[in-house]
Amino acid sequence: MSENRYSHVSSNRLIRGTTAMILAGGKGTRLRELTNRVAKPAVSFGGKYRIIDFTLSNCVNSGIRRIGVLTQYMAHDLIMHLLSGWQFFNSALDEQVSIIPAQQRTGEEWYRGTADAIYQNLDLIDSERFDRVLILGGDHVYKMDYSRMVNFHAENDAEVTVACIRTPLDKATSFGVMGLSKDGRVESFDEKPSDPKCDPYSPDHALVSMGIYIFNTDVLDAELRAALLQPGYAHDFGHNIIPSLLDKRRVFGYVFGANGHPGNNGYWRDVGDLDAYYEASMDLLAPEPELNMYDAQWPIITDQKQRPGAKFVFDDDDRRGYAVDSMLSAGVIVSGAYIKHSLLSFDVRVEEHSNVHDCVLLPGAQVGKNCQLHKVILAENCVIPDGMQIGINPEDDKARFTVSDNGVVLVTNEMLTSERT
Repeated sequence: MSENRYSHVSSNRLIRGTTAMILAGGKGTRLRELTNRVAKPAVSFGGKYRIIDFTLSNCVNSGIRRIGVLTQYMAHDLIMHLLSGWQFFNSALDEQVSIIPAQQRTGEEWYRGTADAIYQNLDLIDSERFDRVLILGGDHVYKMDYSRMVNFHAENDAEVTVACIRTPLDKATSFGVMGLSKDGRVESFDEKPSDPKCDPYSPDHALVSMGIYIFNTDVLDAELRAALLQPGYAHDFGHNIIPSLLDKRRVFGYVFGANGHPGNNGYWRDVGDLDAYYEASMDLLAPEPELNMYDAQWPIITDQKQRPGAKFVFDDDDRRGYAVDSMLSAGVIVSGAYIKHSLLSFDVRVEEHSNVHDCVLLPGAQVGKNCQLHKVILAENCVIPDGMQIGINPEDDKARFTVSDNGVVLVTNEMLTSERT
């Protein structure tokens, strides 16, 4: 299988001729109530970040500094985050993150899918005269050097390149599954198949699309203008565009792995549902996490909240504030409570005699006195009253809150208000 051999340098003209378009307008309904009021890319992750920060940081660290973010659903928080944390680019060097709202350029319809979102903004891409377009999702957690994929695209004289990753067969049904020839050409592309095709190099795995594409700009323009005018079209890259190109364009698959990418482990997580989001959050608590956010060579950039350091209060035998195997962010106060294997985002407060175990507490969440929480996600600014137990009795949790397939309990203020009334 063809391998990429180079990484970018600042003067690399391939990178300068590439613009990135980040799809950040989806509803993210599989994250349930976490996206009731905010777009999925703006959901908090990792203590102080938003999910979209990982994609944007990959762009910056890869040398790609002309970036468009396509917004639509519940975009206010996302837009405010981009304005606060991502406007440090130098316009004199033609660098910028452009916030592109849905504008109904082609009629009365809002974006009807991933391909339609790009189609409705083709004029913006064409006007800048870029050679190629890197199309990205704003809802994955990973570190990737896009410049390696751009070079792979150029080395193989590809017209389209699709990034893929090896995934266990039992999880591949949620993705587009690809088949590659020995030289890396994409021979087949099946969107969410019930019986995924295995990778001949790893029979227990399938090669699944990461939702990352590189198109030569002229090819993207021609294909979208022709395809999206067809009646009954589903307006999606995975369902329509990529499969339709296999017989008429040079479409290659770029296998994302450890080689040459930050972390050297090929870590990539689709945090599209509660269980995946929870598991990715728990991944960060490992002694040597696969997603190393302490790596100064590949920083994850975000809007830095001005908060004091985390604080632990009281050291009495019956009231001691401490945490083990956990990650705590700025502004956290643990007041006589016990935190074990949990992630506490900024401005979280946990009061005395409470026990928080295997939990994810999002920014501003507060836990009262004498509470017991196990395997719980607390939404932003959620306030748990004194004495509440969550994650202890499954039947009680299902009656009050949202419980995932794997038993993760999501709690929001609206759920608690409904329970009290």
